Amino acid sequence: MYKQNTTTLKELFSVLAAGAIVLMVVHTLGRFVYTPLLPYLIDDGQLTAPEGAAIATWNYLGYLMGAMLAIRWHRVSHIRILLPAFLVVHVITTIFVTQTDNLTAISTARWLNGVANGVVFVQAPALILEWLVLRNRSSMSGLVYVGVGLGLLLSSGLVTGTADWLEGAARWWPVALASIPLAIWGARRLIKLDVPDQVPGNDGKVKAKTPLIDRASIPLFLSYAGAGLGYILPMTFLPLLAKLELDAEHWLLDGAWLIVALCTIPAAWVWNKLGTKMGDIPALKLNFLIQLAGVLAAVIVPGALGLLLCAALVGSTFLGTVLLTQRLGRALHPHQGPRLSAAMVALYGFTQMAGPWLTKQWLDAGGTLVSAFGIGVGALVFGLLFVFFVPRPEAWHARTIPHD
Repeated sequence: MYKQNTTTLKELFSVLAAGAIVLMVVHTLGRFVYTPLLPYLIDDGQLTAPEGAAIATWNYLGYLMGAMLAIRWHRVSHIRILLPAFLVVHVITTIFVTQTDNLTAISTARWLNGVANGVVFVQAPALILEWLVLRNRSSMSGLVYVGVGLGLLLSSGLVTGTADWLEGAARWWPVALASIPLAIWGARRLIKLDVPDQVPGNDGKVKAKTPLIDRASIPLFLSYAGAGLGYILPMTFLPLLAKLELDAEHWLLDGAWLIVALCTIPAAWVWNKLGTKMGDIPALKLNFLIQLAGVLAAVIVPGALGLLLCAALVGSTFLGTVLLTQRLGRALHPHQGPRLSAAMVALYGFTQMAGPWLTKQWLDAGGTLVSAFGIGVGALVFGLLFVFFVPRPEAWHARTIPHD
């Protein structure tokens, strides 16, 4: 079997750092920077709140489509071409929105940016996980998501640090410029990884594709769908909710997103460690409970306290949901690799797209933003329920008739 056990710690952390950086670029400097930007863009008169929700929906539609592209082109040979290409798409579309106030143009650019996000968010962690598995280091896979937490902090600083001297479309310039060197370094490191196009099994043979949907994966997919819808509302609208609920000078207007960022930074390491110690399924149940408490707090605890709890609890958990679910999926179907990861992210992307769309319908119908967070509460309850139906990987593979 193709396996290397001589990889140095320096090489391991270099690869994890490259993955973390490209996720920082597409997922935080691409997607989540829009969350702290949105209240400023509304104040500048560039967008209304419903228009902002519609643009977010276009971005999430792109994310879904990008993940679906990654299902089709999932081999390592595909990744070596598509990953750097879509990092270029991210940079171009981010520069483009610095030049226009046209709603259609912004929506189109954010849709394309979402496509790039979806492809890279699938392919970079999946490629790194395959590389780690070949080196018996799969337990380190969750550390690649540290880049999202660091990126949230960076995006918060870039937005609030330049808020007083930029306006409208120009507010996108800091993240556009920051993306360029980071994308170049991360892409160059990842496309050189020594991973075969199709990874052989223990017998040295390449395994045939197995079904993506079966009795093991269905509850995991449904759980992940609930997680996607549950977390996306606070991660899109929390600063806007703070603006609606708090006084004009309250520190949480900018501080809510900063708290999310600070709590996200150690989250990947914490949940990676908890999954290794407790088992991924018990850790995922705990993760859902904490995240549910956070979104519920925004609904039932008015004002600053509810916003503070939501920011801290959601920020400290949503990356854990991603890394634990992805690792569980591969453990249940070890020969699916990037294809399984892409399918899960596509489903996650669909439910994330539904969140802003449902919020827009709710606001247009006269509902309040805080009551819209109730959608997230229900989604997380749904997701938690289905975790209880996910089989333990070792029990699944111990059946009389193997699936993989």
